[in-house]
Amino acid sequence: MWKIAIIDDDRQVLQGMKRAIPWEELNAEWAGDALNGADGLELIRRVEPDVVITDIYMPVMNGLDMIEQLREEEYGGKIIILSGYSDFEYARQALRLHVSDYMSKPISLPTLNSVLGKALQELAEEEEARNRHNELADKLKRYEPFVEKEWVSSAVTGTLDRSYKSGDLPEPYQYWTEQEHLVIGIELVRDVRASELSLPDWNLFRFALRNIVCEVAQGTGLKYEYAEMHGTRSVLLLHPERGSDPAMLAQRMDRLGTELIDCMQSYLKLVIRVGIGSLKQEWQQIPDSTEEAFHAIESREIGGENGYYLYRYAALTDEGQGSGGPPLRPVKLYAELAGAIKTSQEAMAHQIVSGYMEQLEGQDGISPEYLQMLAGELWGIFAYCLHEVGMVLDDIFPNHQIAKELAGISRIDQLREWLKDKITVICSSRQWRGNSKHRQAVDFMIQYIHEHYTEDITLSELADKVYISRNYLAIIFKNMTGETFNTYLTRVRIERAKELIMEKNMLVYEVAEQVGYRNVPYFSTLFKKYTGMNPTELVK
Repeated sequence: MWKIAIIDDDRQVLQGMKRAIPWEELNAEWAGDALNGADGLELIRRVEPDVVITDIYMPVMNGLDMIEQLREEEYGGKIIILSGYSDFEYARQALRLHVSDYMSKPISLPTLNSVLGKALQELAEEEEARNRHNELADKLKRYEPFVEKEWVSSAVTGTLDRSYKSGDLPEPYQYWTEQEHLVIGIELVRDVRASELSLPDWNLFRFALRNIVCEVAQGTGLKYEYAEMHGTRSVLLLHPERGSDPAMLAQRMDRLGTELIDCMQSYLKLVIRVGIGSLKQEWQQIPDSTEEAFHAIESREIGGENGYYLYRYAALTDEGQGSGGPPLRPVKLYAELAGAIKTSQEAMAHQIVSGYMEQLEGQDGISPEYLQMLAGELWGIFAYCLHEVGMVLDDIFPNHQIAKELAGISRIDQLREWLKDKITVICSSRQWRGNSKHRQAVDFMIQYIHEHYTEDITLSELADKVYISRNYLAIIFKNMTGETFNTYLTRVRIERAKELIMEKNMLVYEVAEQVGYRNVPYFSTLFKKYTGMNPTELVK
C-alpha cells in the first residue's frame, strides 16, 4: 500500500485533503501531516512516504527549502506542490528540484485524483524496473560460476569476444598478463569400458575427472584452470612463471601427464590420452597451445613411451602451417559448432562449417582419412550436445547409416554437404526441446549439485534460484540429463562415497555424513542399490 504525507500550514487544507483523497481507490494510506517544512522534513525522514504533497509558503522552513534538503538526502519518493501561488520563479525552482507536479489552490477533486494517480503509476513502474534490475543482478550473481567456467572455455578455445583481444581481462584472470601459458589436452580413449558408459554416466565421470585433474595440478605449485570441452575432451591450462627453464618445464609436464594417466586408470579405470602444447608468452596465444595439444594427440607426434598415451607437440614450420600440417584450429571449430547446435542456430552452424571448409581447401595434404576422422569427431560432438538438450541422435539417424556415410567421405566438398545436411535435419527435428535459458538453468543445477552435494539440497530450493517453477524445472532437468533430479543427486553422492571408501581413510558412517546422509542404514541401502554391494564389502 502506498503512503502519502501532506505538509501545509493551513489546518483546513490538511483536513480537506485527507477527506478528498480516494485512499482505497488508489491503494494508499495517510502517512501523517505537518504544519511547516521543518516538521515535514522530520516526518518524511521518520515514515518514508511514497508521495509528499506540500505547500510552498510555510513558517520555520518553506516548502522549496524542505524539498531541496530531501533531494540532498536522496529521497526517492514523488513530490507534488500544492500552492496558492503560480509564480513562474516557483515553478522554475520546482522543476530544478524534480517535482512531479505543480498544482494551484484551489484544486478540483478530478485534478487531484489524476495527479495522484499519475504519481503512483510512475512509482509502480519504477518499482517494477528496480525489481527487474535486482532480479537480473541476483541471477548474474547466481550464474557467476557458470559464466566464469564458460569464459575460461572460450579463452582456451579462442572463441572469446573480440573486445578481449586488446581489452582488460576479468579481475580473477588479470594475473595472466604476468605469466607464461601452456595447455595440456585430455581425451578419453574410447575403449570397451568407455564405450559402455551412457552419457548420463559420463557426466558423473566428468565430475570425478575434474576433481582428479585439479588435485594433481595443485601438486605442481603452478597456477591453473580446468575447462571441459564438448564430448570427451577437457583441458588443463597452466601458468608457469616467466623465464622458466624450458627443459625443466618439459620434464615437469611429462611427469604431470604421466601422473594424470595413472590416476585415471587407478581411480576411474579409464584410459586417457594426454597432449602437451607448447609454451606461450602471451595469454592471447593460449588457443594456439590448445590446438597444439590436441594435434599432438591426433597425430601421435612424440610420446607413447612405456605404453603411456602421452604426446608432446612438435613445432611445425611456418607457425604450424607447413606442408601436410594440421588444418586451422579444429578445436575452435568444435567449440563454435557445438554452441550453435545446442541453441539450434542453424544459419550460424552452416556459416561456421562453410568458413572452416574454405580454410581446409587452402591447405595441402588433406587426406580422406583425415576428413573421415574430422567427420567422426564432429558426429560425436553432435551426439553429446544433443544429449545436453534432451535429444538422442540415434533416434534421428540410424547408426549403420552414419557409418556407411562416413566411410564414403573423401573430398572436402562431400564433408561440407554431409555436415550441412545433418545440421538441417537436427535443427528442424520435432524432437528439439532445448533452449539456451533452460540449458543455463540445468548447467547451473548440475554445478550446484557437484559443489553442494553434502548439503540438504531440494529441487524447490534450486527452482527458486533459477526462477523456474519446481514442476517445470523437474521436466527440463529430466529431458536434458535423462535422469530425475533426485536420482542424479544420489548418483553424485554415491560416486563420491565410493571414492572416499576406496581411500580407506574413513569409517562408513563418516563417509555417509561426508556425502550428505545422516542415516547410515539408509545410506547403505542406497549404496547397494547403485553399486551392487554394501559399503563394508567395498572396504574389504
